[in-house]
Amino acid sequence: MWYRPRLSPTRNIHRFCTAARRRVEDEGDWLYSSEWWGTDSISDAHTVFRSTSDKGNGVVSVLSYPSSKPSQVHWPETEKWLCKRYTEMNPGQERDARFKILGYQWRTLRFNEDTRQSTVKVMAAYKQSQPDSVFLMQQPHCLAVPYIKSMISAGFTTIASSNYDLVGAVCGRKTMRILCIGHGGGSLPLFLASKIRGAVVDIVEIDPLVISTSVQAMGFPAFSVMTSSNKRSLLKPSTIDEIMWRDIHERLHLYESDAEKFVVDTENTYDLVFIDAYDGDDIFPRKLWDADAPFLRSLDMRLHPEHGTVVVNLHADHEAFHPHSSISSFYEQLLPMNKHVHKVCQAYKDILVGNGTGFVFTVAVPWVCNKSMVVSRGLGMTDIKSSCDSIANAVVSKALEVENVMNLPFPCFEYIKRDFTLVD
Repeated sequence: MWYRPRLSPTRNIHRFCTAARRRVEDEGDWLYSSEWWGTDSISDAHTVFRSTSDKGNGVVSVLSYPSSKPSQVHWPETEKWLCKRYTEMNPGQERDARFKILGYQWRTLRFNEDTRQSTVKVMAAYKQSQPDSVFLMQQPHCLAVPYIKSMISAGFTTIASSNYDLVGAVCGRKTMRILCIGHGGGSLPLFLASKIRGAVVDIVEIDPLVISTSVQAMGFPAFSVMTSSNKRSLLKPSTIDEIMWRDIHERLHLYESDAEKFVVDTENTYDLVFIDAYDGDDIFPRKLWDADAPFLRSLDMRLHPEHGTVVVNLHADHEAFHPHSSISSFYEQLLPMNKHVHKVCQAYKDILVGNGTGFVFTVAVPWVCNKSMVVSRGLGMTDIKSSCDSIANAVVSKALEVENVMNLPFPCFEYIKRDFTLVD
């Protein structure tokens, strides 16, 4: 979850790198935030999904907002792409392969009708021979929320600095096992599976309503949903899913499960773990960060011993705020997780790193009141002094490499340079 700050504290920006960044169009750039936050000039947002959760998330709803990109002049290119994919799967049926784009929207998932849990961009289209069968496709390259970009930037620069073969994973020469705890609209796992051909992504979501919402209203691939017996809920993907996702949906496994139970029961070893698990009351469950609970102990056994990396989304005020100031009190009321941030960081370090080689750091997320915490086993960094500056430089030095290898539409460096703080 995420909040847009109402205050603008001075940021302590460390400049580790001056490398020029190539310009790549980013449809999720924060400059477009008014499109999904809403302004006085945008009043045509409407509710496309609404139901009540019995898993602590209150009223779960999805609001849609018009999107300015891609503009209508680019729609024929996508229609041709859909036609091409259809004819690849159905040779000789070119006459039946005509598709039309209806448009693009931002769709925002809310809990308790207030907290914005996630935002995605979806494309709506239909097959001309079946005009009543409209389908949605979440745009996998588009990440609107800054903290997701921060988690990706911090996580991949860290694992790259641990001598992990990221190029091999991106090209599909090796398998990269990724675990995402907390699903929301599914933008993070979908982005990972689309950018990394070798990625196999397990997603754990406790609320079945959130799962069905992401599929029905936010264009997440339906074939990814798993049953309690670890089988696909669908025997085979639909033709439309095959057209849109090719093999991406086959590398996504979306489980309805309690995170603690899943980690305790699984036998998989994960290279990367992303944790973003807040409920409708904006609470990060204690059992996911309590050092005495089974979750962290089990995660310790499931994390790769040499380069295993964990990234956690945390709500936090800015470090410049005095803990007893009125500003800090304001944010602590707004962000219930804030007062526990240090405890969370320390618990993850004690269990996942302990006395071994590794490190834990946090970075502040630009524009919103979040921090990304990163835990690295980092055996590839044994030759570096364990100081904040040396670790920061080692991680940040991988920024341009990660941007280029993953073809990121956003500047990775911008999301790892703010308030880099080593957890002692």
